[in-house]
Amino acid sequence: MNIDVITLFPDFFTSGLQSGLLGKALANEIAQVNLVNPRDFALDKHHRVDDIPYGGGVGMVLKPEPMFAAVASIPRLPKGQVILLSPQGSPLTQNTLQDLATNYQQLILICGHYEGVDERIRYLADREISLGDFILTCGEIPALALINGVVRLLPGTVGKVESLKAESFEDGLLDYPQYTRPAVFQDWEVPAVLRSGNHQLIAQWRKEQQIKRTQQRRPDLWQKWAEIRSQESE
Repeated sequence: MNIDVITLFPDFFTSGLQSGLLGKALANEIAQVNLVNPRDFALDKHHRVDDIPYGGGVGMVLKPEPMFAAVASIPRLPKGQVILLSPQGSPLTQNTLQDLATNYQQLILICGHYEGVDERIRYLADREISLGDFILTCGEIPALALINGVVRLLPGTVGKVESLKAESFEDGLLDYPQYTRPAVFQDWEVPAVLRSGNHQLIAQWRKEQQIKRTQQRRPDLWQKWAEIRSQESE
């Protein structure tokens, strides 16, 4: 997969793209990330990419010309999506990551900045994505989160594919509790069922824990999961 990032701050990605499984995946060319700075496409000698908003207001707004030129400079693959990272976008979910990882060869990510982007820049995007209902200083943070979430789903990034199938949100539920040695730590003991060797009982316990944890911590997710299961049983 090709991932092109339109960013005013390419250095922001230096550490994140070189660390952990993401760094290994990029080194193994499971995906390629190309950073494009819209300042290189600015029309004036000072390479300005922002200006004051029409109608007045606080802050600066990203200009359309450099952004359009930056996106136009990127060679396109047949199956691609242009994504604007914006607090006005749809919340990023595991289903979104699965869709992007499965159905597209190329992602072009536009990182917003300052007080926002000129409204015409939104016409470049096929969709807008947000990390949630809060404001960050830049679009690079959600862009890196999206890159990480997508690349880890690509074949070859995670050693054991099974680990992707039994984690939070994959079945609409949160993940079950995990334990490792020692069996007892500061009076907290690993549940006996996990040490029983009975894989059927372990699977049953884990599913029960997923349901219980989701119901307690994310009743909204549990309600959706319960409704889907009810419809499937009809």
